[in-house]
Amino acid sequence: MLSNITGQLIDNCTIFNQSCLLCNTRNSEFGLCRDCKTSLPLLAEQHCPICAEPAATRDICGFCLRSPPAFDALHAPYLFGYPLNAIIYAMKYGKRLELTGTLARLMAEFARKTAIRSDLVLAVPLSNERLAERGFNQSIPLAQAIAVTMESRFSSTLCWRKRNTVPQASLGRAERRQNVRDAFGVKQRIDGLSVAIVDDVATSGMTLSALAEKLKKQGAKRVDAWVLCRAFFPKT
Repeated sequence: MLSNITGQLIDNCTIFNQSCLLCNTRNSEFGLCRDCKTSLPLLAEQHCPICAEPAATRDICGFCLRSPPAFDALHAPYLFGYPLNAIIYAMKYGKRLELTGTLARLMAEFARKTAIRSDLVLAVPLSNERLAERGFNQSIPLAQAIAVTMESRFSSTLCWRKRNTVPQASLGRAERRQNVRDAFGVKQRIDGLSVAIVDDVATSGMTLSALAEKLKKQGAKRVDAWVLCRAFFPKT
């Protein structure tokens, strides 16, 4: 019921009946016309069922066999490529907050197509320093969209980032793992719950794995990671 009401409110909201973000046509829904939405780079159907790395088969990739992440599976509708990466950059670093509605809608549509359901949905938290610098956590609207779609509970207070870490983009795989080691805290036990953790982009998956590890130590029976985009990262 909550999902239906929210969908109706959004569908009737004029802010979403705007010109297309990419080609400026008036024939757009949630900021993207049909042609531009079709141009977004989809994740290939053949990918690792754990980390979602595109592959020649749907088998578990070698890296996940050797060093599996703490999350059970990563789900992503798109690859991190043009033009979607430009929209994400504009939202995160250009502080174009009006773009969060478009990205959240894409995430909700993807979640609706799956049969996956979680008891609790969490956004990957930012450090206080990063939150003050950026002014908002870009993962929260994506997580809220998934929570509404799943008719699940959303929490913005259960977990927190204990320290400000170096941006992962500047680090190699081993350095990324060390950078986020013990970077998160979880405030209470969540025994037996299935949890969805949400971020905008996954590259190595180390940040998501670090948070999933803490959640499982607090009793989560399953942790699914959800991102809008899957980026490539060398498996070395």
